[in-house]
Amino acid sequence: MSATGSMKDYRMTGYAGEHHHHEPSFLRTYIFSTDHKMIAKQFLLMSLFFLLLGGTLAAMIRWQLAFPGQPMPGGGILPDTMAPGGIILPEFYNAMVTMHGTFMIFFAIMPLMVGVFGNLLIPLQIGAPDMAFPRLNMLSFWLAVPAGFMMLASFWVEGGAAGAGWTAYAPLSASGEYTGVYLGQQLWLASLFILGFSSIAGAVNYITTVINMRAAGLTWFRLPLTVWALFVTSILVLLAIPILAGALIMLLTDQTLGTTFFLPAGGGEPLLWQHLFWFFGHPEVYILILPAFGIVSEVIANGARKPVFGYHAMVLAIIAIAFLGWIVWGHHMFMSGMNPMLGTTFMVTTMIIAVPSAIKVFNWLGTLWKGNIHFHPPLLYGVGFVSLFIVGGLSGIFMASAPVDIQIHDTYFIVAHIHYVLFGGSLFAIFAGISFWFPKMFGRLMNQTLNKIHFAGTFLTYNLVFFPMHGLGLEGMMRRLYDTTQYAYLAEIQFWNVFITWSAFALVAFQFLWAFNFLWSMWKGEKAGPNPWKANSLEWSALSPPPHGNFERMPVVYRGPYEYSSPESEEDFLLQTEPPGARSGPAPDPEPIAHGEEA
Repeated sequence: MSATGSMKDYRMTGYAGEHHHHEPSFLRTYIFSTDHKMIAKQFLLMSLFFLLLGGTLAAMIRWQLAFPGQPMPGGGILPDTMAPGGIILPEFYNAMVTMHGTFMIFFAIMPLMVGVFGNLLIPLQIGAPDMAFPRLNMLSFWLAVPAGFMMLASFWVEGGAAGAGWTAYAPLSASGEYTGVYLGQQLWLASLFILGFSSIAGAVNYITTVINMRAAGLTWFRLPLTVWALFVTSILVLLAIPILAGALIMLLTDQTLGTTFFLPAGGGEPLLWQHLFWFFGHPEVYILILPAFGIVSEVIANGARKPVFGYHAMVLAIIAIAFLGWIVWGHHMFMSGMNPMLGTTFMVTTMIIAVPSAIKVFNWLGTLWKGNIHFHPPLLYGVGFVSLFIVGGLSGIFMASAPVDIQIHDTYFIVAHIHYVLFGGSLFAIFAGISFWFPKMFGRLMNQTLNKIHFAGTFLTYNLVFFPMHGLGLEGMMRRLYDTTQYAYLAEIQFWNVFITWSAFALVAFQFLWAFNFLWSMWKGEKAGPNPWKANSLEWSALSPPPHGNFERMPVVYRGPYEYSSPESEEDFLLQTEPPGARSGPAPDPEPIAHGEEA
């Protein structure tokens, strides 16, 4: 089978016609759907739910840091680990910190990046009717749902939710001496283990689909950068998740079967957990950020009305980042007492990985340079991503240096860094992607004015929240402190915690504006045509939203995905389905493009 071949020979047939008379039941349409677009919407709603939970926990953490010992509004509805009157207890504070990181990374950002955009875009952007394995695709979602609710249910078991941090460092996470009962920690482990099967199922599907189901003429270097990023990310998922699964099983048996993989009293090695977790964990960082690179490349090229600067370099940079991500995990362990020569090796490889990241940043700037810039909301979010990712990347260089990392390790400098990369980075890219492909999901446009207000408010308050944390870290404020006022040197700078907390509440308020815009636009937003952004890639040659099967006939691809400002076009874009010499008029009829009749 050729690289651009199919799982079955559907190129010569109008395969979407097979689906037009298919009228599945409500359950098969909206619940147990095998349509990749519906599964993308299901992942979207699930992820936004856990994003709300993670944000709520973050607000509670900030309340405790700003006003320790003071009752929190609404405290009566919280679990029994709250003291009377809504005062947060230390045990519950540890659980909040643990579950905030877990929800945000594993149940919000990761499924948003991979589950939502992977499902929505891969078949549409390669000209396929669906995923290679639709039922496996459905299973990947329905494995994620019970995993998420198992994690959520741990708040209500005896002893409360896991409290050993989202990294679950041993021996704290393995020993009842510190955790009392481990049922909450066991649910944490079992939940992530089940979620791993969901991720692996999705990755297998994405890789198979991209390799085997591309449209005629869609060579590897005609793929949009979103597909490249999701394809490489899927390879990372396929290789990294089994490592985490093995570590989770070992830790679970330490708690339930009496093994001592990570318990020194029985001859175990706590550092083994750190090696296994971070050997998974650093590729995981790029699982969270590589899809953002593809999304941002798409919206910046569209907003600048220019081809992506250095397309081939961008592809090679994505591949290089994925490869180098496997050999830098030790920089998380500079404080573990590793051999200085080994530490120096990890320090060098970590600094080297900044090179392909910098290539991408300069190529984005090159794409914007002298472009005919249209400041639509997706572009604003994309530019916001680039600026905040630069800050996160620069702070990462500090931590790559072992002597510097020894001073700032486990301080709020690290908290600032990870949030600039994963919130300022991933979430701004997610906002860009949702606003850009909203028409393909729901057939309508989000309100552009509300999106611009949300962008401005989020960008401002985000920096007010997280940039001062760099200074707190340099002042010595450690992570996971329950009450900073107990330390004289931190009590002097407590006003910064109060300032950050009020800024965080303002940040949360702007997210409710976005939620209103999202829900309102689903039903009342301006109806979108097939190509409201005048973009080039294959999904914009389908209807909005696309029908079951996506395309009437298999599209034929003649050109790359970023041919903006082409001299062949009377406008400033050319769809990938436009044959050489074709000139697109001011208002092209989408039907011949969708049906592929000119081919």
